[in-house]
Amino acid sequence: MADKTAPKRDIVLVVGLGRFGGAVAESLTHLGHEVLGVDENPDIVQRWSERLTHVVQADSTSSDALRQLGVGDMDRAVVAIGSDVEASVLTVLALEELGVQDIWAKATSTKHGQILERVGAQHVVYPEAAMGERVAHLVTGRMIDFIEFDDGFAIAKTTAPSEAWDKTLSESNLRQKHGITVVGLKRRHADFTYAQADTFVESGDILIVSGPTRLIEKFSALS
Repeated sequence: MADKTAPKRDIVLVVGLGRFGGAVAESLTHLGHEVLGVDENPDIVQRWSERLTHVVQADSTSSDALRQLGVGDMDRAVVAIGSDVEASVLTVLALEELGVQDIWAKATSTKHGQILERVGAQHVVYPEAAMGERVAHLVTGRMIDFIEFDDGFAIAKTTAPSEAWDKTLSESNLRQKHGITVVGLKRRHADFTYAQADTFVESGDILIVSGPTRLIEKFSALS
């Protein structure tokens, strides 16, 4: 088992370079992080070889194979295997045994997610379910973008309602009236600004708001 007190390499391991894993790996690279991509499919490895920092073909369920790649010296990993539940679980178990402290894993079902948590994943994500819920909110409401958290709290981007036009946030009193908090404002051809009591709102402004999901939905419907 790896020495969890040893210094860790500032590199993110991404196992499984399908649609989800590939998108995560590419986004991490664009954000300036060094990425080690691992996949057992040689064609996928070849496809990503020029787009990621390091890409290797390996059996991620094997602790020995991962150890040879220096995974025990890494602090963060994303297990993006979705179609093979057994491989997903065994990979998380191998990473935990090697001392990787921050493991993110993709799950395809609640039971799959529960198993991943039990064998060592600190964070379990359900990308298909999360995207489905997000699209449903966008389709049925007037939000431009929407993110919901597990505890019924949400953040949304929506057009400012007419009751807020030509007033400051203090004057429109949106928080008291609707139970939401305006976090920021974006005006066309202007920089994003964090909301203050004296922030002036005009027609066409985009508001970033946060609060309970049901209140966010009601507020967005006003626009």
